[in-house]
Amino acid sequence: MSVDEMVADAQDQLQHELPPAQARDLLVKMTALLGNVLDACVKADHAYNVVLLRFLDADEPANRARIRAETSLEYIAKRRAHNTELLVVEMVRSLKVVIKSSEEEMRLSR
Repeated sequence: MSVDEMVADAQDQLQHELPPAQARDLLVKMTALLGNVLDACVKADHAYNVVLLRFLDADEPANRARIRAETSLEYIAKRRAHNTELLVVEMVRSLKVVIKSSEEEMRLSR
């Protein structure tokens, strides 16, 4: 299962009310997955920077080189990696809120 598939699966699970134990398990999974996502961001950034450098080395003005580099597949991969990073961070935050609210509900029900 790829990172994107795992993130999509977690998104599907978050759309439904999760029991506290399942929310905690998903939080652990997403927190661990964040490391993989960050590694993918580093690799995608490097690949994009190589493309940008190639255009800059062709004696193009910097603004044109950047525009050309942003039309590359490497730029798309970079954007997707960073978007996935943002998504995972927000999912971790959401899971923490879900867990905290369920703990609060349990505390108040006693």
